[in-house]
Amino acid sequence: MIVTFTANPSLDRTVALPGPLERGEVQRAVSVSQESGGKGVNVSRALVASGLESVAVLPGADSDPVLAGLRESGVPFVSLPINEPLRTNVALTEPGGVTTKINEPGPLLDADQQEALMKLLLESSRGASWVVLAGSLPPGFPADFYATVARRLRSAGNGNAPQIAVDSSGAPLAAAVSSDEAGDGSGKPDLLKPNAEELAELAAAAGFASPATADELEADPAAAAAAAAAVVRSGVGAVLATLGSKGAVLVTADGAWLATHPPVAAVSTVGAGDSALAGYLLAHGQGAAPADCLRQAVAHGAAAASLPGSTVPAVHQTTPDAVTITALRKD
Repeated sequence: MIVTFTANPSLDRTVALPGPLERGEVQRAVSVSQESGGKGVNVSRALVASGLESVAVLPGADSDPVLAGLRESGVPFVSLPINEPLRTNVALTEPGGVTTKINEPGPLLDADQQEALMKLLLESSRGASWVVLAGSLPPGFPADFYATVARRLRSAGNGNAPQIAVDSSGAPLAAAVSSDEAGDGSGKPDLLKPNAEELAELAAAAGFASPATADELEADPAAAAAAAAAVVRSGVGAVLATLGSKGAVLVTADGAWLATHPPVAAVSTVGAGDSALAGYLLAHGQGAAPADCLRQAVAHGAAAASLPGSTVPAVHQTTPDAVTITALRKD
């Protein structure tokens, strides 16, 4: 079983435009769709769509539209009741897949609610193979919340804790990598899933590698692999860095690989990175080698980009045989 944790879930509304976004003008939408979302929720949705057992842990009132959507789609979840409504995020998609996102901040959870949410996650993660800590943190959460969760999961596991994946950005991502309060690396993830922008920010902020922009990392997979390798040397188990249409790189202590997929007709990039993480975990659970986990990750991400709104693909909708794997130098 794979448990996902989304501290700041959302109702994701996608508005498809007939042409490029025109600031300050009135435009009529071609279509509007909505899904229960948030990065961890999207990972669970993609896993369940492929027949895997997954449980989403999140806050939210029983009547909240996000939880109602999970029930309707058959995604198992456990939730911490809160009084405030969950946020709504809006994505504007243009022909060709260009996406503009407007994300609300989310409800404020006090210290008691934060602790209750963490305990709910610890209880729900018993016997899990992976725990995915994903997305932004709501207002008021400490930046090192994910690192604290990782330490408590490992402490509670008594040597049999689940593996931990982190997919976040900004301060929570940096803290998940740099935090080593116990001096034993127990707060660091087994797998980190940044995109090119997040990898560039992380490498620059931590001084792991020579500064580079997201565009430079996407254009030069070797540079992306070098930045990811520096993160791995800091104590992170592996880095799966998605590079948009350029594919993705995976770096572990044992090797580095680039995976590319033939161009797809992009419709919406919302949730493509989350689907890539789900694809990696799907293959990992089947005992696949690292390069083949990367292969399925890119196949899942490409399939997601070809689907409307925040629709996630099932494994039968992916084309892993179309993915090309190239070994890279780690440094």
